[in-house]
Amino acid sequence: MARILITDDAAFMRMQLKDIISKAGHEVVGEAENGEVAIEKYKELMPDIVTMDITMPVMDGVQAVRGIKAVDPNATVIMCSAMGQQQMVVEAIQAGAKDFLVKPFSPERIVEALDKLSS
Repeated sequence: MARILITDDAAFMRMQLKDIISKAGHEVVGEAENGEVAIEKYKELMPDIVTMDITMPVMDGVQAVRGIKAVDPNATVIMCSAMGQQQMVVEAIQAGAKDFLVKPFSPERIVEALDKLSS
């Protein structure tokens, strides 16, 4: 079981992810609505995995990955992107993200990514 921090500016997306993650037997330890909050929560909670939306107000997901990696070089981050954000996904992977999910999410794909990265 992994401890997971969910980062997305849309409350609906956080709720959807929380539901899928909990049903898969993992624990959601926190939620963040932008990259700045995600970095603070990461320091506080030290989760096993972070799901990170790419486009958010205040600080985007790519900047947040860099910020989290500065705190913990071994952090595991999964990017969540809408179609057409390939360039930002590439930047996020270069910044240290381990995997990415494309919205709309399929629960199977989320569980597969979490299981792969938490084992």
